Amino acid sequence: MKKTLAVLGLGVLGLGAYLSLWPVPITPVYWNAPPAPGYQGPHAVNNRLANLRMISLGAEEGPEHIVLGRDGKLYATVLSGNILRMNPDGSAREVFANTGGRVLGFDFDGAGNLIAADSIKGLLSISPDKQITVLTDTVGTDPIRYADAVVVAPSGKIYLSDASTRFAPAAWGGTFESSVLDILEQSSTGRILEYDPLTRATRLVAKGLSFANGVALSQDGQTLFVAETGKYRVWKVSVKASNLDIRGASPLASVLLDNLPGYPDNLMRGMDGKIWLGLAKPRNPVIDKMGSRPFLRKVTLRLPRALWPIPKAYGHVLAFTEDGKIVADLQDPSGTYPETTAVTETADRLYIQSLHAKGLGWLPK
Repeated sequence: MKKTLAVLGLGVLGLGAYLSLWPVPITPVYWNAPPAPGYQGPHAVNNRLANLRMISLGAEEGPEHIVLGRDGKLYATVLSGNILRMNPDGSAREVFANTGGRVLGFDFDGAGNLIAADSIKGLLSISPDKQITVLTDTVGTDPIRYADAVVVAPSGKIYLSDASTRFAPAAWGGTFESSVLDILEQSSTGRILEYDPLTRATRLVAKGLSFANGVALSQDGQTLFVAETGKYRVWKVSVKASNLDIRGASPLASVLLDNLPGYPDNLMRGMDGKIWLGLAKPRNPVIDKMGSRPFLRKVTLRLPRALWPIPKAYGHVLAFTEDGKIVADLQDPSGTYPETTAVTETADRLYIQSLHAKGLGWLPK
């Protein structure tokens, strides 16, 4: 009996030492998450996103970002790294390009080139004849580690988010794994960059974001809307900002949407002046409480992944105006269509973007 108790005691001590001392890649930063607002007011629970119609993507999955090109074709980035091209009804689907990395967001420039934020390779240009060119992968001598979203301004300048300068997908097992590490750490190293095709210069617009994600432009091209995933909010940032740390007060940056009920992801301009936003996951009270308990976030990474407090599946997209008014809110509490990242609006359809869906969901307007 004494031997058994001794062995159990050693086991408990060993487990305690492992949970307390085993090295993890994050150095958590204290932050006090605001109380979750729940699903009320403009975000009252509804089923407007349920019963999506589906377009098969064959063996592909995760239509993370979707854009209707000037050629009338739908372009979509998927989990495999392919960029797909198809008719609006999903027919004539083909692989338009594969960069050898992982393209997340993209846009088209005035010459019809597909401008891609490749999370592995940086900012790329893919010509209509599928020639791939690296536009930039550094800011000075500092690498772009996690190119995420991109938008091309009427001036031709290109704005992109570098989601994390701490956790590059190339080094940490992929985009999802890197995002989890960055959001758990809360060191707020995300940033917004500008690339000028005329001078080929890349400059820092703003920094200090907890996982800088979706980017969209105001109609006059003077303001950037930026999703800060790790802190549940959307910013307005002037394109005139330079090396701005948003953690300090400035007339060039302000929070437009704060304390959202989920993790904001992609931003897409829709019709009639609205901007679409996807909430990839709902908030989890366990994760919010760990904000003020950095040690517990380290312990979490020492647990088997099955025990991590991953938020449940919950479909949710919304649209807002440039002054922050919510004008549409579509939900699917069942989470049948997983990790809704945003909406691509066309004249007759809403296409729903997703991190891991097996097909492309859409709704008629």
